[in-house]
Amino acid sequence: MASISIALSKGRIYDETAPLLARVGIRPRENPEHSRKLVIGTQRRDMRLIVVRASDTPTYVQHGGADLGIAGRDVLAEHGGEGLYQPVDLGIARCRMMVAVRKGFDYQGAVRRGARLRVATKYVNTTREHFAAKGVHVDLIRLYGSMELAPLTGLADAIVDLVSTGRTLRANGLAAVEEIMAVSARLIVNQAALKTKRAQLQPLIEAFARAAVR
Repeated sequence: MASISIALSKGRIYDETAPLLARVGIRPRENPEHSRKLVIGTQRRDMRLIVVRASDTPTYVQHGGADLGIAGRDVLAEHGGEGLYQPVDLGIARCRMMVAVRKGFDYQGAVRRGARLRVATKYVNTTREHFAAKGVHVDLIRLYGSMELAPLTGLADAIVDLVSTGRTLRANGLAAVEEIMAVSARLIVNQAALKTKRAQLQPLIEAFARAAVR
């Protein structure tokens, strides 16, 4: 029987994926959060977990480094989703991708005036598409951490980032002003693997669909 590999990342997605794996009947032999191993076996001899960076999950699945993966809609949108089948919204790791600005900044007025905005984000492709669809000209600044700092230092007029509770924004004097998309984690499948390993993968996909959080 061919081996099946599932790509997933540490942190919030794994924390919320672990109960799903249990409901599907997959038990890792080690906790990926604590192990230094990047390939972790499970109680099923034909299945293993591949521990990757969240932003790399779609790439591993697209190019066959893993048969399945679990990735946030934000990562998939930024990646483009080429060569990927996305059969199940797992309903976990929910948040929203938002535009946020300093409190007091007239974002809607700037958009109406056709002002050119400086926007800091790590979601460069998604942000570019969002503002292009609105007809707003933006200068994009790629950042990977402490996004809230960009408006406070004058580096950017706005940021695009994931927002869960909004507490970090409020603590730094920022406010969310526009939603780009609702985000949750999806099960993704390599399309070639789905053809060659359908007998193994289809029951797994159906099990994840039953286990998904509604």
